[in-house]
Amino acid sequence: MSGIQEKASSAIVAVGDIERARRFYSDMLGLELVQDGMEDVLVYKTGATHLVVYPSEFAGTNKANAVVWDCGADLDAIAADLRAKGVQFERYEMEGVTYKDGVHDADGFKMVWFKDPDGNILHLNSA
Repeated sequence: MSGIQEKASSAIVAVGDIERARRFYSDMLGLELVQDGMEDVLVYKTGATHLVVYPSEFAGTNKANAVVWDCGADLDAIAADLRAKGVQFERYEMEGVTYKDGVHDADGFKMVWFKDPDGNILHLNSA
């Protein structure tokens, strides 16, 4: 038997309105919907993993990052694409970190935060 460290994992996000979430994650973010037949549960492919979106009365109550994408050198281009689609970025003040066009830059390590329609915090970084 293999341990948990060898098993795949997925991010999971609670939303208040599944159709609004479908429009955001499919159209705004451009994620590939790979499954939607489980009673209002949406499964998106994101690289080698999956993002599960499901309805919950507790949607948007998490005040920390819900999902993070490691974007590498593509971060600036991805941020520009999201900005062009109307995604509003969060701005956080951090010592030694500059901010321009939605991108926080900590001496070359770049970070972007934005929220889905339910207030779930989504994060991109250049790792």
